[in-house]
Amino acid sequence: MSPKKGDPVAPRPGKDEYDIRYGETSTVEGWREVGNKAPGNAYKAWEQMRTEPCPQEQTERHHQLKFDLAYRDFRGERLPQWQIEVTGGGRIWYLVDHRRQIVWLVKASLGHPKETE
Repeated sequence: MSPKKGDPVAPRPGKDEYDIRYGETSTVEGWREVGNKAPGNAYKAWEQMRTEPCPQEQTERHHQLKFDLAYRDFRGERLPQWQIEVTGGGRIWYLVDHRRQIVWLVKASLGHPKETE
């Protein structure tokens, strides 16, 4: 059975780690594509989301989005939206629910997101 919206991005979290889940069904294929084309970067991004999804020291490659994209309403809550650059144009966007310790993967693509152009 293929993963879908709400399913975990395997494997399950360890102690004090965030659970990473698909926030959008379309993200399943995007995550698969990123993992196939840039496996090392996908793994590094997965580790960052799992252990420190909101680093205090933001970088050009890992930061909270700005302006209208900085937060997103999701499942009745307003959550911060972050980005990890996995390739020159490829991005992963995710929402962080600190209360439930869940990272919701909402975009994964090897192409640059149109929303930030």
